[in-house]
Amino acid sequence: MRDFIAGLLRLRRGPYEMIATVLIALGVVMLMQPVALWAYTYSFVVTLVGTVMFIIVSHFPD
Repeated sequence: MRDFIAGLLRLRRGPYEMIATVLIALGVVMLMQPVALWAYTYSFVVTLVGTVMFIIVSHFPD
């Protein structure tokens, strides 16, 4: 946990890629669930934010 927070503070690729991947997965789950309309409504935005974040973060140093 300490390495994760240190990586976030030093703008390292690993922790931010993990957050972006979780956002993409969360957006897909929100898209596929049949219960909450609000989750379906925001699923595209969450997936898009995760994808753009992953593209930007892929340029960060290791």
